Amino acid sequence: MRGRMRGCLIGAFVAGGLFVLVVAVLMQGSGTAPPYRKPAETPALAEVIEERRLDARRLELTLRSPALGDTTKVRLLLPEGWDERTGWPVMWLLHGGLDDHASWTARTDVDALTGDDGLMVVMPDGGGCGSYSDWWNGGAGGPPRWETYHLKELLPLLESRYRAGKKRVVAGYSMGGQGAMLYAAKGGFKAAASFSGAVHILGPGVPQAVMAGTTIGCPGTDWKRVWGDPDRQRAIWRAHNPYDQAGKLRGVRLYVAAGAGDLVEDLAGRAARAFAGRLRELGIPVTTHFYRGGHNHTFWQRELRHAYPMLKRALS
Repeated sequence: MRGRMRGCLIGAFVAGGLFVLVVAVLMQGSGTAPPYRKPAETPALAEVIEERRLDARRLELTLRSPALGDTTKVRLLLPEGWDERTGWPVMWLLHGGLDDHASWTARTDVDALTGDDGLMVVMPDGGGCGSYSDWWNGGAGGPPRWETYHLKELLPLLESRYRAGKKRVVAGYSMGGQGAMLYAAKGGFKAAASFSGAVHILGPGVPQAVMAGTTIGCPGTDWKRVWGDPDRQRAIWRAHNPYDQAGKLRGVRLYVAAGAGDLVEDLAGRAARAFAGRLRELGIPVTTHFYRGGHNHTFWQRELRHAYPMLKRALS
């Protein structure tokens, strides 16, 4: 990489969040960014290796994904009477950095919240530092391709084999808040909610947080594999930045929430306010909730309960 990176990184992770507190990073770069070309998508469905029924509602699948070049898991919460018909409305819940497909059911009351509402809840693994993106990998593409796996392999598999319908909404926390907005911008989701989400990855201090988060949270992973350098591969970063993709969310019901009160959540809060402001500049309605609170599941559970009536209405 041309240029020099100097300064000091002091990172602090909060479980479930990709955001990292960065005390000081000064980055200089040069060169012209090449045009961004999205890697070719994989049309094949993921292969089901194992189905495991955990209880009356929880069904856990182990899949082999061509897009990931690896096995992965997804947890489903099934509605009562699931095996009696097809076309169930679906709510996708995306986890944050360093968490996994089990985090929503392990650390929130989503089971109780959705138990009587006749919908399927889909909680896929998104990788500890996956960023809900097809990784750039120095321009070579290839695995991991998280977006391709979720939208081109898993989604149609759920429709063809697991009775999921075409009506979908999506929500996520931290890294998953970014994923929720990016996936909604691709189309096919009627509503999207972000809780403490990485919804402006080019906002002040956020590129440095993403770099440090990948380096510290996923040891041995070169952060540039995900989207490249934020200066030289600017187009790739913008293509994965909800703030820059906000215009594609017109017609989607939106909820954006974030807190303030710890240094990590302050960064998320600034990103959320900028993103909400951009939506309003574009004349796109958004419901917001800004509050005092930290970057943790206590507040993400609360925000899911706040957003849930809107998400449920969008499925009707």
